[in-house]
Amino acid sequence: MSESATSAVPGMTVASAFAGMRSVTPVVFRAGCPDCRGSFELAASALRLAIGATSRTTFYSFTCPGCGISVRKPAGERIIELLTGGGVSTLRLHSAL
Repeated sequence: MSESATSAVPGMTVASAFAGMRSVTPVVFRAGCPDCRGSFELAASALRLAIGATSRTTFYSFTCPGCGISVRKPAGERIIELLTGGGVSTLRLHSAL
């Protein structure tokens, strides 16, 4: 990409467009393990979100860093919004017809 003026905004260069940006703090999510009762913070990359046709098939999952078990918890609308906004990988489940 060149640093010449863009056609969308006359007089703006790539350098000036990004000049005010700072490094972004990674998003972390607080989670708890129902098995070992550990409480910890997880990066978005440690979580997976599955969105199904019903509330029973919509959940997020992760591996507990304390005890190593696979944890699966239901995800309502607010949880879905927070996880997707924080960069968590999402899988959309489709039901068989």
